Amino acid sequence: MERLQHHWYRLSPLHLLLYPLSLVFRALTALRRFLYRSGILASVKLPVPVVIVGNISVGGTGKTPLTLWLAQQLIDDGWHPGIVSRGYTKDCKRSNAPRQVSIDDTADEVGDEPLLMAQRALCPVWISRDRPAAAQALLDAHAECDIILSDDGLQHYRLQRDAEIVVVDGARRFGNNLLLPAGPLREPVSRLRKVDAVVVNGGETHDNEFAMRLAGTRFHNLLNPGLVVAANAFEQQRLHAIAGIGHPQRFFSHLERLGLTAQQHPFPDHHRYLSTDLAFDDADAILMTEKDAVKCASFATEKCWVLRVDAQVSPALTQLILEKVTP
Repeated sequence: MERLQHHWYRLSPLHLLLYPLSLVFRALTALRRFLYRSGILASVKLPVPVVIVGNISVGGTGKTPLTLWLAQQLIDDGWHPGIVSRGYTKDCKRSNAPRQVSIDDTADEVGDEPLLMAQRALCPVWISRDRPAAAQALLDAHAECDIILSDDGLQHYRLQRDAEIVVVDGARRFGNNLLLPAGPLREPVSRLRKVDAVVVNGGETHDNEFAMRLAGTRFHNLLNPGLVVAANAFEQQRLHAIAGIGHPQRFFSHLERLGLTAQQHPFPDHHRYLSTDLAFDDADAILMTEKDAVKCASFATEKCWVLRVDAQVSPALTQLILEKVTP
């Protein structure tokens, strides 16, 4: 899969073979969505509003930071949100039985993104391959919850929704604009006309799109979280940076904007780290994302530093979502 992704952001002779498969995938995707919209396939309506945060492409676009941002906005407005996600089990298959994510869990048990969200301690986070079951279990366990945020839930049509937000990577956009396997798209770009909001993470925005940027300037020590420093604390140090996210260069570019020069070590999204991945003999400090940190905590050393980033989005998006979910 990783080798195939190199072809998703260009056109090559390989696409002569892959394009017919993309047409089949597009037809099946359209049929599946039609079956749910027409009621032929059953979907679940929850007793509280549901907001979907997802994307139409494979790979990280910034859904998790946006979900956390939206949760905080809703809390500030007096709501009591809960977050549902799919999660991963130890063998990297999807989790089936609904369960709440605890800060004492490991990324191998629940997945890196659900654990990251739980560690932020904004609201309950539940996981299951069955997204409606996860949402209902959350509501049963937390009677105060009055709105559900579904992280990476755009294509999970069994869960009815009141609002849909799609996050787009502003640097990569939609690659070669082809559907899987010839391109990175899960659904065609025309799907964006049906959602309630399009949020662009970095890069230029077009008409009716909301701009989002990830802001963060301070690092905490993974071994000693109470130790927090600014970027200038790493001046004149030998730095290594790791990133096992959908678009590692986004993290490396962020470090460069902070004035930091580091040897860059990109890893696949959801990479399961080993201590040997961090064995840099010449490193004074190893810089990583929060998503990497939840997978490296068990073998962290005093050299490991984590950059926390938070989404910054126009308050107009909050107002739009509130209009959609308020009776």
